[in-house]
Amino acid sequence: MSLIDWFVLMGTLILIVAYGTWKTRKNNNLQSYLKGNNKENWATIGLSIMATQASAITFLSTPGQAYESGMGFIQFYFGLPLAMILISIFFLPVYYRLKVYTAYQYLEERFDVRVRSFTAFLFLVSRGLAAGITIYAPSIILSTILEWNLQLTCLLIGVLVIIYTVSGGSRAVSLTQKWQMGIIMMGMFIAFYYVLDSFPDNVGFKEGVDIAGSLGKMKIIDLSTDLGNRYTLLSGLTGGLFLFVSYFGTDQSQVQRYLGGKSLKESRMGLMFNGLLKIPMQFFILFIGVMVFVSFQFNKPPIVFNSVTLEMTAEQEFELKEIESNYDVVFEEKNTLLKKYDEANIEAKTAVQALQIKQDSLRGIYKEALLKIDPDFEAKDSDYIFLTFILNFLPHGLIGLLLAVIFSAAMSSTAGELNALAATTTIDYYKKFWSKSDNEKKDLRVGKLLTVGWGLIAILIALTAGMFENLIQLVNILGSLFYGTILGVFLLALFFKSVKGTAALIGGIVAQIIVLLVHLLKTYEVIELSYLMYNFIGCAVIILVGIFTQRLLTSRV
Repeated sequence: MSLIDWFVLMGTLILIVAYGTWKTRKNNNLQSYLKGNNKENWATIGLSIMATQASAITFLSTPGQAYESGMGFIQFYFGLPLAMILISIFFLPVYYRLKVYTAYQYLEERFDVRVRSFTAFLFLVSRGLAAGITIYAPSIILSTILEWNLQLTCLLIGVLVIIYTVSGGSRAVSLTQKWQMGIIMMGMFIAFYYVLDSFPDNVGFKEGVDIAGSLGKMKIIDLSTDLGNRYTLLSGLTGGLFLFVSYFGTDQSQVQRYLGGKSLKESRMGLMFNGLLKIPMQFFILFIGVMVFVSFQFNKPPIVFNSVTLEMTAEQEFELKEIESNYDVVFEEKNTLLKKYDEANIEAKTAVQALQIKQDSLRGIYKEALLKIDPDFEAKDSDYIFLTFILNFLPHGLIGLLLAVIFSAAMSSTAGELNALAATTTIDYYKKFWSKSDNEKKDLRVGKLLTVGWGLIAILIALTAGMFENLIQLVNILGSLFYGTILGVFLLALFFKSVKGTAALIGGIVAQIIVLLVHLLKTYEVIELSYLMYNFIGCAVIILVGIFTQRLLTSRV
């Protein structure tokens, strides 16, 4: 990185932190700190919702996901617009009528304090772990590619987030997220321009799409009914729908974004804004990854994208060099065919496809050889692909801006999570069980201390975390382990009025145990199941067990 890249990167980050801190410096009670005095309009709400979900993992992992697997991941989001409609109709009016600070306050009114505390606990566990990952994910990639110190990178992101989140609370998070989303999208459009610019002179946008399509990267819809397949239309409209209703309707990190709205109407419009814009945004980010794939058909990519330095014997070194040599030969053959590529030439198309399969196979063989030398080697390198392109093809200055995009995304998502974790701990535990006084200054001080505490926990998790396949999948898996149960509790509360607190609590505990057991069976390959289906399973189990338990309890009376 050049001096100008450092200047752009640090200048952007300092400006965001300073702006959020200065604009929200007058918080003097919990209402202003946790709900921003209900001043947010629909546009700020919508952008803040998007920024909370779109962490750095989105902008690092999603292009890599598309590079390797194509556009099919977009199906994950197909249930989102319907989820926004359901939340706007059923959840939002309840939250506004009760004037809650957290979603879990409603559960005490509907059931009892045990159900409220149980559900809030599930949120704290899932979101507390996720907050650490949203710091760790970009840190490990940036530190590997740029040869930065991993621990210092984690600390930099964590400390910057803590500063403005503690200072300004919910409003600081929302205001900074609005500008962060602007910087993020500007950076992605710039990156897209340079991806297309990296194509040869005789290959334009249309030819790039044709090449991507012929190599299987442009398939968007998969009508398969295989429950083990992660990304199909079925999983998106079932498991994805349940995940999004739970995440946006019951996860405090999202609920807090729209509870600060000026009115019920503004919050509904913010949710619908997110529902309409999120799919095109994700499509665009995936499409950038597909175009990076096309670019690397003409500009030879490294055989692995995460750089490694290993101590090897002469024999091991010879084996790796031989694989690399074969990889280079296959790339050149494919590149020669692609330079005179004609979509109508079936033979050439088939030859290119065969060579791509061979090239991918050599990559796999190379990774297996590295794993034999070092069992800790990260064989899954898709998270490094987009950043590798940025560093190799963007001019200085813009590299700093794109790195600022990655940091901004990490900060915006983490800030929303810390703010929600502090709000839930303050309202659902501290105010409920320890301090029931109305000392606003003391409560505000506790809220800020809890924000610092959760920030330090997130940094600690980031410093001790380990890599896990594709990072965006890890975050979604973590959510799916808990969201189904949380959503089931809320659905029991909203639609099954005969079910009382004890039955709901038993149903929740049973559902959570079953989801964890299912995940264990999947981990040890006893069953094949998309993790998105955990949401449906958890939700269905708690409803069925809750209804059955209530009838059993009623019959005994």
